[in-house]
Amino acid sequence: MPLPKNGAAWPPPAWAAHYEAMRVDDAWYSGDRKRLARVYTNHLRHTERRRLWGRRSLEHRLDRRDHRLHVPLAGDIAATSAALLFSDMPTIAVEDAPTQARLDQLLDEGRAQQVFLGAAEQAAALSGVFLRVTWDRDLVPRPLLTVMQPDGAIPEWRFGLLRAVNFWRELDGSTTSTVWRHFERHEPGRIVHALYEGTAENVGRRVPLTEHPDTDDLVGSLDADGDTITTGIQQLTAAYVPNMLPNRLHRGSPIGRSDYAAPIYDLFDSLDEVWTSWMRDIRLARARLIVPDGYMRNEGAGKGASFDDDREVWHSLRMPPNEGAGITLNQFDIRVEEHRSTTEAITREAAQSAGYSPQSFGLDGDGAPVTATEVDARDARSMVTRRKKAGYWRHAVTDMCHVLLLLDATLFGSRITPDRPRVEFGDGVAESAEQTATTLDLLNRAGAVSTATKVKILNPTWDDTAVQAEVRAILAETGAAAPDPVGTFPN
Repeated sequence: MPLPKNGAAWPPPAWAAHYEAMRVDDAWYSGDRKRLARVYTNHLRHTERRRLWGRRSLEHRLDRRDHRLHVPLAGDIAATSAALLFSDMPTIAVEDAPTQARLDQLLDEGRAQQVFLGAAEQAAALSGVFLRVTWDRDLVPRPLLTVMQPDGAIPEWRFGLLRAVNFWRELDGSTTSTVWRHFERHEPGRIVHALYEGTAENVGRRVPLTEHPDTDDLVGSLDADGDTITTGIQQLTAAYVPNMLPNRLHRGSPIGRSDYAAPIYDLFDSLDEVWTSWMRDIRLARARLIVPDGYMRNEGAGKGASFDDDREVWHSLRMPPNEGAGITLNQFDIRVEEHRSTTEAITREAAQSAGYSPQSFGLDGDGAPVTATEVDARDARSMVTRRKKAGYWRHAVTDMCHVLLLLDATLFGSRITPDRPRVEFGDGVAESAEQTATTLDLLNRAGAVSTATKVKILNPTWDDTAVQAEVRAILAETGAAAPDPVGTFPN
């Protein structure tokens, strides 16, 4: 859709279902018990209000402690997804050496790895994420790579490709009766800004950007029409990264699906139920003494009675000698193994439903050292999911790095040759030094590897110059570089 028309319903009816699903995903991802309670207590479906976090009882009054416990497994799943993808920065390379140097500088100064890690974690939770390239000359003299949330965007697609997107946000000063929304529309070659004054259910009317202090500072950078910024390039300055496709609830939609969309909300809710029950067992199992009235000491009129559990000697009590009444210890059992096995089973099922191996969450491991091959075998499901997601990320990262270079040359005058970079993700499994040494030794014995290849395997980040320098040093130290004496004989 273009910029909203005055008086349009909000959120747009076509996106209401997507936003509602993201709201539930966001509640589980946040790990905030209050947010979970708010989502399920006010859920549109009454059956959802019967979940653990939707229940209201005397135990959940404001003046009493809420004993419900939350296990942040949803956040762990999203963090694991991001770590699998970007714990090691992918290789981003271009052919031109000066351009490569500038690209490395832009990515390093822009903390690209941290940006990708955060974006990948949010994408896993919320079905996808947007990457955006923008700039602020007052902040830094270079373009900026930023992340935009999917529940604050309205994209437009053509043949499955992103052709434009409206990013929106609610501004400070919004109230229950008046909501200020800033729209930032990205199209090929330009960015359009607009400000609307409306309500929670209606976008309202478009007003000048000067009407709100958060958008007033944009006016000085706009073109003559008063709402557009020309980028100077033809490429779109935003890209969408789906977490995983297809979207099972909206078949044919380019919107990705969350890692929680198996769905595994039932498993999250059951896991919280188990932990809550486990802690209830612990509370109920605290030792308690049941004391007959004869053991109580009267504190006086209106002051009740008390029992001194440190007292060692008791005088004769007025009780029948054959009654047998005394102090009774009451302590219930704690069902540790039952709760532990149930917790592990639910966690394992949730991890597998999300596309990961239980080993990635510390399950099924005995703590013994393992080789990289064994790690890869145990984490096979996680590695397959990682490779799937890397395919979606590779194109978006390529597009935005290309835009970074183009804007750097167009707007900031960098003397480079902007080219579309090549993005490659590693295998995701790092071998130990011992495993690498064993591999190189076996290859050397078989005579199937050169010295240069061995150096490259041991130091994969070195360039050709460093590799050749190391090869010459090795050959000189081992004497393998000595000339062949047969070749010096006279003819």
